[in-house]
Amino acid sequence: MAFDYIAGQVTAQKQQARYRQRVCLQAAENAAQQQGTQILVDGKPYINFSSNDYLGLNNHNEINKAMQEGVARFGLCASASSLVTGFHYAHQALEDKICQWINKPRCLIFTSGFSANVALFQTLGQETGKDRAHFFLDKLSHASMLDGAFSSKAKVKRFAHNNTAQLAQLLSSSDVQNKLVASEGVFSMDGDQANLIELASVAKQHNAWLYVDDAHSIGVIGEQGQGSASVLTNNNQADITMATFGKAIATSGAFLACDENVHDYLINFARHYIYSTAISPALAWATIRSIELIQQEQWRRDKITELSTLFIELLDSSIEVIPSASSIHAIIIGDEQKALNVSEQLKNQGIWLTAIRPPTVAVGSSRLRVTICASHNYNDINHLASCLNKALCK
Repeated sequence: MAFDYIAGQVTAQKQQARYRQRVCLQAAENAAQQQGTQILVDGKPYINFSSNDYLGLNNHNEINKAMQEGVARFGLCASASSLVTGFHYAHQALEDKICQWINKPRCLIFTSGFSANVALFQTLGQETGKDRAHFFLDKLSHASMLDGAFSSKAKVKRFAHNNTAQLAQLLSSSDVQNKLVASEGVFSMDGDQANLIELASVAKQHNAWLYVDDAHSIGVIGEQGQGSASVLTNNNQADITMATFGKAIATSGAFLACDENVHDYLINFARHYIYSTAISPALAWATIRSIELIQQEQWRRDKITELSTLFIELLDSSIEVIPSASSIHAIIIGDEQKALNVSEQLKNQGIWLTAIRPPTVAVGSSRLRVTICASHNYNDINHLASCLNKALCK
């Protein structure tokens, strides 16, 4: 029978407490649900601590109005790829806004962060022979970065998490001209940050480019939310930056920001860009307004810091939390089934906190990935910490 392994592998997932299934959220019934602090599942409301809406901008009235204006001006659909007739004024305006915001000459908009990452690695890694590239990725880099790198023709090495000394050794042993160092700015499952100043320095010493996936830091880190790469100086910048719109920016899509040459190269050779319908121009128009709010409203970033500090203070000291200056606070449980059990206990207390299990994280490091957003309040944090203390400190 064709593909008879499918049922067996699904069964194995269930036996290993790694089975995944979707949950359908119902339409919001009150202000808290509209603001994203609550979700409604099977008629029951939960405080949501698994959202990536870090700044609490989803369903913001001004962004919604910009979306409606964009539909009226440009239509909902781009109707073609960007290289045919799908590149609208709204896309150009968004690219200009991003370049000004994060201080890059050019950028390209993609349908998702996953496609942007895969496109970048596959395109830079398409040459063979003397022009073959070598990629050096942090061990905890996102799955899309790994998929893009390993599906390219480049030689790929992974260095221990945030270990710049090992990275320097690997770079020293590479005799090729085309070297790329890649890391997340804020790591999606741990919430800790890359030491980008050291990474940039090591890359520069070895004539390598630096690529930063800023999906989980754009909007949250930096004086105007420019992301973790904003700590770098003009003389030691990331060569290419990727960030998504679907998290703190609260729309959908992603961008790659780079110099003029890489921009032109990607337009001509990045298959994910060439052969995909452009994102909705109305969505691009709404994203511009979201970025403007992010630049103007520092209080959102301040509130994340304040609530995160309160959360750590309220947690029992015996609970293992990975140190983080971001919205993400990973509570390490270890065993898959135990992580699921704790997640279920929290649901019974009206808290939605998803258990993260292998292969998303390493075996033995299953966790609860708490995301604290600007839309949460003190009562939310107090309730979460109290429930966690009861569930984990028996």
